[in-house]
Amino acid sequence: MAVKVLAVDDEPDILRLVEVKLKKAGFEVSTARDGEEGLQKAISEKPDIVLMDGMMPKLDGFAATRRIKTEISPAPIVLMLTAKSQAADATHALEAGADDYIVKPFAPRDLIERINAALAKAGLRPPS
Repeated sequence: MAVKVLAVDDEPDILRLVEVKLKKAGFEVSTARDGEEGLQKAISEKPDIVLMDGMMPKLDGFAATRRIKTEISPAPIVLMLTAKSQAADATHALEAGADDYIVKPFAPRDLIERINAALAKAGLRPPS
């Protein structure tokens, strides 16, 4: 069974890059363009992993992450992808419930390695 990933970002180029690279790596990928749509898709689709941008319209990634972690059981793994690189931003993401924090720009290979590490930590199998 494919690992389901929901990528949430208001930048179409980032969404497309993530979608193409993760599908090529064997993941099942869906996308959302803002935090509110991401939250709704996370509730309805029950992904294994959510890749969440921090700053988005309607509902920012920090608030969306907090709601995903409290409203979905079992909660998916959430990796925050954001251009904010200050230590306080990472702390804010982790306090909101993010399982990891990745600063943009990122190499797609590094993203896949971090996803696989998060899956292994959670006892899930990465795609082969």
